[in-house]
Amino acid sequence: MRRWRKNLFRTAGGFMMVLPATVALAQAEYDGRFGIFNIQPPAPQVSVRTDSTHPEMTPMALATAQANFAYCIEQLWPQAARRGISRRTFDTQTRGLQPDMKIMELLDKQPEFTRPVWDYLDDLVNDSRINAGRAAIAQNRATFDAVERAYGVDRYTLTAIWGIESNFGPQGGDRPVVQSTATLACIGRRQNYFRDEFLTALEIIDRGDVPAELMKGSWAGAFGPTQFMPTAFKRYAVDFDGDGKKNVVQSIPDLLASTANNLKKTGWQSGASWGYEVVLPANFNYMLAGRSTKKPIHSWEALGVRRVGGQPFPRRDDVASLLLPAGAKGPAFLVINNFRVIMKYNPSESYALAIGHLADRIRGGGPIVQPWPRDEAPLSRSERIELQQRLAARGYVLGDADGHFGPKTRDAIRDLQARAGMVPDGFVSVKFIDWLRRTER
Repeated sequence: MRRWRKNLFRTAGGFMMVLPATVALAQAEYDGRFGIFNIQPPAPQVSVRTDSTHPEMTPMALATAQANFAYCIEQLWPQAARRGISRRTFDTQTRGLQPDMKIMELLDKQPEFTRPVWDYLDDLVNDSRINAGRAAIAQNRATFDAVERAYGVDRYTLTAIWGIESNFGPQGGDRPVVQSTATLACIGRRQNYFRDEFLTALEIIDRGDVPAELMKGSWAGAFGPTQFMPTAFKRYAVDFDGDGKKNVVQSIPDLLASTANNLKKTGWQSGASWGYEVVLPANFNYMLAGRSTKKPIHSWEALGVRRVGGQPFPRRDDVASLLLPAGAKGPAFLVINNFRVIMKYNPSESYALAIGHLADRIRGGGPIVQPWPRDEAPLSRSERIELQQRLAARGYVLGDADGHFGPKTRDAIRDLQARAGMVPDGFVSVKFIDWLRRTER
C-alpha cells in the first residue's frame, strides 16, 4: 500500500479549520506533514468546484477519501491499542461506521465567524436566555457556591457558556462524536488533530466516564452542555460529585466544575471582569485599536477613553486592548485577560463578546449602550477570502486566506485604511472591498 503525503494549512484567524483531503500535494504554505491512506494512486488535480462540497475540495477528492474511509479507520487501531483502548470498544464503535459527509458543508459556516456581530448578539443575548440563566443559577446555587470556592470562576460566566453552547439543554448537538471525529480524522485538512480527538473519544467511552449513547455534539466533535472537545475533556474534566466518573453530560456538578477548571487552567483571573463598554474621544487614534495593542487601563484613560455612563474602572492596572467589533461607527470595548481566556475556549471575538455580555446581563447589567451600524453590508466568506488575497498581493503577511480575520488581518486593514486616508478602525464592509477592487484596476 502506497502512502501519500500532503501539507497542512495554517489559518489567519487562529481557528482550527479543516483542510481538504486532496490526494495530490496541497499547494500551500508548509506547516507539517502526515500520511493519508489511499487505495488507488493519486488522480490528477482538477479545479472543479461545486456549491454542494467544501469550497476547497473537488468531487474527485471527496469520493476518493470517502472510499478509503474504512481502511483509514482500521489503520488507527495500533494507536488506539497503545492508548489502552480495548479491541472490543474499538470494534463496537467503528463497525459499519460511515463518514458524515454533511460536515463538509458546515466547515465554513460557523455563525460567530460569518454573521454580523450585532445579529449574532441579538440571537444569543436575549431576555429568554437571560431569564433561563438566572433560573439555572437559582436551581444550582449550592453547586455554584462550591465551584466558585474551588476554582475562582464566577457563576455568571459559567452560566453564560452553558446558555450559549446549549441553551441549558443536555447536549450541544445531536451528531455522534465518534462519527464526527472519525470523519475529520480521515477527510479534511487537520487529520492529525482530529485523529487525536477521535482516539480520545474512544478513550472516554472505554473508561466509561460518559456513556457512548450520550457522546453526541457538534459537527466538530464537541459534546456536553458546555461543549468539550474530547482532548479538552481529557485535560480539564473533573469528578466533582465524587461518583468516580467525569460525566459532563449528566452531572451538573461535573459539568460546571470541569468548565471552571478549563477556564482556570487557561489563565482565568478571579475577581476580574472580561471587559467594559467604553466611549472614545473625538480625536482618538484608531491605529491603537485591536488585540495587538495592550495598555494598562489607566493609560487608556489618559488617552480620553471612558466607561459608558461615566462609571469608574474598578481595576485600573489591568492590561487591556481596545475592541471595535463594528468599527468606529459601533460600540467600543476595553477587553482584558479574561476575554482572551474565553477566546481560548472558542477563538472568536464575537463569541467572547457574547459570553461576556450575557454574563453581565445575567448578573443584572444593562444592554450595550452604543448603537450598531446595522446599515453596513457585511462581507460574505468568499469576499473575506478575496480581501485577504488582495491584502497579500499588496505585501501584507497574513498566512492563509481562510476568511477568518485574526489580528494580522485586522492590523493590515488598519494600515491600508490609514494609508488611504480612511478611519483606521479595522472594520470592513462591502463598501471597502468595492473600493479595493476599483483602486486595483
